[in-house]
Amino acid sequence: MKSLGFLLGCLPFASVIYGTDSNLSEPLSSHQILPRNFRPPPVFKNVNLVRNINLEKGYVKETVNVVIQNTDANSQDEYYIPFKASIIGKVGGLEVRDKKNPETSPFKSEVVEYDVFSPTQFYRITLPKPLETSGQQTLTISYHLLSALAPLPAEIKQQDKQYLLHTFSSYTPSVYLTTKQKTKLKLPTTDIPDFTGEPERQGSSFTYGPYENIPTGVEQEASVRYEFTKPIIHTTLLERDIEVSHWGGNIAFEERYWLTNKAASLINHFSRVTWASTQYYNPPSSAIKEFKVPLRVGSLNPYFTDEIGNISTSRFRSNSREANLELKPRYPVFGGWNFPFRIGWDANLKDFLRKATTGEGYVLKVPFLEGPKMNEGISYEKVELRVILPEGAINVKYSTSIPILTATTTSHNTFMDTLGRTSLKLTAMNVIDESRDTDLTVTLPCFPSLNFVMLIQDKQITYDYPFLASFRKPIIIFVSVLGVFVTAWVLSKIDTSIGKKS
Repeated sequence: MKSLGFLLGCLPFASVIYGTDSNLSEPLSSHQILPRNFRPPPVFKNVNLVRNINLEKGYVKETVNVVIQNTDANSQDEYYIPFKASIIGKVGGLEVRDKKNPETSPFKSEVVEYDVFSPTQFYRITLPKPLETSGQQTLTISYHLLSALAPLPAEIKQQDKQYLLHTFSSYTPSVYLTTKQKTKLKLPTTDIPDFTGEPERQGSSFTYGPYENIPTGVEQEASVRYEFTKPIIHTTLLERDIEVSHWGGNIAFEERYWLTNKAASLINHFSRVTWASTQYYNPPSSAIKEFKVPLRVGSLNPYFTDEIGNISTSRFRSNSREANLELKPRYPVFGGWNFPFRIGWDANLKDFLRKATTGEGYVLKVPFLEGPKMNEGISYEKVELRVILPEGAINVKYSTSIPILTATTTSHNTFMDTLGRTSLKLTAMNVIDESRDTDLTVTLPCFPSLNFVMLIQDKQITYDYPFLASFRKPIIIFVSVLGVFVTAWVLSKIDTSIGKKS
């Protein structure tokens, strides 16, 4: 089981480079396997390290700013970051940049495997330029942790406050000697009844340290318990479909959620009377009351359904400045409760499609992730994004360094299709709602073949769309209608009478 957990931790964060001339893709190996006796060489030291832990949402965000120095006699370009084996599968969005040049591309990062039964696993960061002896560089390492917060107590009454417990190390885990470091915590409230250690406290912020000359691999467990009377919204699976219709001038979105609330469970049965009485003054609650989904201006025909059918407790407001979809579940979703549902909407293709600035092409730009936007945040354990391309699209290619678990192309059949549309399916793990700001861009020349280029953050997808393929559906419709008339004409000429002609 530990090896399976490690593999799940490895897959989301590996770099995948894919290219093929067919419509079927197979991603390359998603993690690096090293010898069992591997240990990161002590060729660096952390001169100064500041770790920031943000607990303001239902997941944990960490940012580490560190000045590293090469202590080896040779140039070095590989820096290792350790994680416990029980945590690495919860890590998402790990990104390393040069703090002094934040506009540059992120450094290459990958999970390395050397012993699946080891209590510690590693990320390997490759510096874009080897660091000379005694040379220094300032790194910014950012990532988030899913399912790292635990309600304590685990069961509460319907109107009680909720408290969360977060356990961490006041020493930042590192495989290198750290000359000086400190850890800062940002909490959402000043109601903090329990914590360990002797941090410096300023309002809702804690500072552990500074500490000096911390040896390799040393940790000091600490914990903090704080008030967080909000839902912890977690989506175990999100299936998102984007379907483009050039002939209909329409782009359709649909999102299917398998959602759960990881907040504290109710110690007693749910009381509808108590719930209704509290709605007059709207106190804080760990239950999910509603979802607010901001859409692009011009969105049309939204719908909101669950396993039973249409849910009428929704409101859609759209004008020239905004488009908001407000959803209320059939019941308040308390801790430990699940709520599977789906939402969808249409939009005019012209609002997403534009002429390219250079060449005879077009650009299609759509959000990579939409859905609810909540103050307490939403985490996604698994996201399956399916882009349904026009029928006849071939030669699908892409390259990426963002968290992609698998990438496959299949055929998707819809009305009046012949061979089916090319459907590209991308699977990502451990995503948070901040990915809403990521766009997917498609560019295409006009003819003699339409060559598309999609950009999902730093992901590039290309595929060919032959010029004649765009006329496949009109031809099929014409031939079908003509066939009906020809068949009707032939049948009308058949003599079906029983008696002989006089």
